[in-house]
Amino acid sequence: MRPLVCSIHLDALRHNLAVARRAAPQSRIMAVVKANGYGHGLLNVARGLAAADGFAVLGLNEALMLRAAGYSQTLLLLEGVFIADELQQAASQHISVVVHNEQQLQMLEQASLPAPVSVFIKMNTGMNRLGFTPARYADAVARLQACPTVGGITLMTHFATADDDQGVEPAWTLFQQHTSQLTHARSLANSAALLRYPHTHADWVRPGIMLYGASPVTGTPAASLDLQAVMQLHSELIAVQTLQPGDSVGYGQRFTATRTTHIGIVACGYADGYPRHAPNGTPIAVSGTLTRTVGRVSMDMLFADITDIPQADIGSPVELWGAQVPVDAVAEASGTVGYELLCALAPRVHVKVVG
Repeated sequence: MRPLVCSIHLDALRHNLAVARRAAPQSRIMAVVKANGYGHGLLNVARGLAAADGFAVLGLNEALMLRAAGYSQTLLLLEGVFIADELQQAASQHISVVVHNEQQLQMLEQASLPAPVSVFIKMNTGMNRLGFTPARYADAVARLQACPTVGGITLMTHFATADDDQGVEPAWTLFQQHTSQLTHARSLANSAALLRYPHTHADWVRPGIMLYGASPVTGTPAASLDLQAVMQLHSELIAVQTLQPGDSVGYGQRFTATRTTHIGIVACGYADGYPRHAPNGTPIAVSGTLTRTVGRVSMDMLFADITDIPQADIGSPVELWGAQVPVDAVAEASGTVGYELLCALAPRVHVKVVG
């Protein structure tokens, strides 16, 4: 069997959920498990996050899978429903829906449902992705209140800049101004706002990336936030090459040795989800020692400089990302974010659930 293995550590999920609880002790936790649990496996992460008060997903199929697996928590469809049949299924399975446009609002007004459905109504406070404008928001809420197919109503927005220096204040102020006369429950904080802005916690917080052990705050390492890596991607060296000065390695000869250099060939490549555009110098660990990648990533293999790791040889363990090599560090070197790497894990990679 190929030595590349992805291990999913449920104890790390439980730990990160506890970090969220400590940060927002008065709020209910809506754990975001969309995109197949950020690439970790939906039912895998549901096991690790079973103590959460709710789960937020993208598609109705994900919510139905959680219901079928016995999860009775609040389930929320983050983009809502798109056709009337989905609304019927959501109502019958007590699945909450986000309402973010006029068409969804009309669908609720015109429906005949087996049970009222709980609604999270979204305000656009600057993301300009989904949601009613602030000027239309109160009217939309009033229409939901008058709708017999609607049960509970939660007011909702999503911060565009909670993770960087701009912060949340303009969006927070806008939301407050247009909801000051409304008494419904509220859901505002994503991972970054949960950790940085306690005044945004409200009734529901929606942690996502922090639950998986990656940092939600630009420039802040996950370890400094007491977050633990849930996904650990490991492989082995399957060959060793020795380069003399002037020798190159890999497609396009992107790395040329300036001294005698020992190269470990790692069983992992872009077909496994490792970023092809990772440059020379991307962090990697071999035999427990941090080192760097060199050369262009191939479909099934990549290269690690093991010149200063004399014990490294064929069969030596390699960590692509995990407890020693933060996924955020690999992402930053590759010009992307940890979210993408976690979600891009290929189906062919063997997954092992631990804990």
